[in-house]
Amino acid sequence: MFFLLRPVIPFGGLHSSPRHDAMYPCIPPPFLRTAAIPGDSFFFERWFRADEETLIAGVDEAGRGPLAGPVVAACVILPSNCAYHHFRDSKKLTPRQRERLFTLLHSNGSIVGAGLAGVREIESMNILQASLLAMQRAVTACIAAGHGRRPRYLLVDGRFPIPMSISQLPLIKGESKSASIAAASIVAKVTRDRLMAEAHQRYPQYGFAQHQGYPTGAHRQAIAKHGPCPLHRRTFRGVVEFV
Repeated sequence: MFFLLRPVIPFGGLHSSPRHDAMYPCIPPPFLRTAAIPGDSFFFERWFRADEETLIAGVDEAGRGPLAGPVVAACVILPSNCAYHHFRDSKKLTPRQRERLFTLLHSNGSIVGAGLAGVREIESMNILQASLLAMQRAVTACIAAGHGRRPRYLLVDGRFPIPMSISQLPLIKGESKSASIAAASIVAKVTRDRLMAEAHQRYPQYGFAQHQGYPTGAHRQAIAKHGPCPLHRRTFRGVVEFV
């Protein structure tokens, strides 16, 4: 089941930013980060799964680096009996492979949610805080897709926990360590690419369908020629000079 949670206020900021302190439970025993077996991308899922009813979710985002468009996050709970080795870092897959696995994730019993933070939200806080906000929305969407069942633990790509009262383990380069995070990276990437393909229909002069808003030479030239459009992040270098 898939659920996409968009911002409640797509073009506004939040009154407070996510904080990273003791109020957000985290479970990083020092040994655990190095305890994984090389090549076993389901180690952490098995470690935290007490029984078949324990839900373990992977969370990742796509779109921190572009000059335009939202940052999109996904939260995925893989079935314990799935062929988890199929799910790898989305950056190491071709677009066709990502689309195939995206479809598989919606037919193999996975619980999937996605969320995003809009351009104005990115501008009003910063890209890190917006990414964490998108992740929070993705987890909320995943809970909704699972009919209210909350994951017991979150495996989060990166250094920072998500501002939610769910136990978490942040993992640097998590897409290579956890199949659940890798699956989330695939959902986030495919979802964002589709949104940018839609954006291309509205603003074809920027070529969003080709570069998805990333700072390629062609994209920079288009900004210099046409100026920023409403989808550009006006606090980012490469855009702010033309505002």
